[in-house]
Amino acid sequence: MTTTELSGKRIAFLLTDGYEDSELSSPWQAVTDAGATAVLVSPATESVTGKKGHSQYVDLAVADAKAADFDALVLPGGVVNADHLRMDVDAIAFTRDFFDTHKPVSAICHAAWILIEAGVIKGRTLTSYPSLKTDLQNAGATWVDEEVVVDQGLVSSRTPADLPAFNAKVIEEVAEGAHSGQTT
Repeated sequence: MTTTELSGKRIAFLLTDGYEDSELSSPWQAVTDAGATAVLVSPATESVTGKKGHSQYVDLAVADAKAADFDALVLPGGVVNADHLRMDVDAIAFTRDFFDTHKPVSAICHAAWILIEAGVIKGRTLTSYPSLKTDLQNAGATWVDEEVVVDQGLVSSRTPADLPAFNAKVIEEVAEGAHSGQTT
């Protein structure tokens, strides 16, 4: 990967407290190393703290964020993070807007709960933390147990162990740009 592969691209990372630390820090590093600008979007106002203590400042309130201002969305996991975000109307609307505009979205671990709430996975194939299998199937998705799955611009992975494959596909999908099949 070159440091200019994603030059000029802006990638939103949507999360709140309780995220899986490595599921923010690893993709963040990967996309910035590839030349993108990463922006932390959150319902939190000042900073967010992961379940293992990683803390990072919030760049933009989700209530003020627009998918039109970004090239892609990354949804880190973590049970608490995903559970809180799926109950936040602004977070769900922001997520759905990426699908409406056919932009790449990447979700790892429990972040698939946010996609279920946004109503964007019916007929899609994806993976997640294994405990979400039934939730995803009940929402109309096909769940598979693979380290990374790409379905028309939607990238998904299971756990932090899958981060190398996840990060590579995030970069690939963002570099490709809009996907006509990435829709609600």
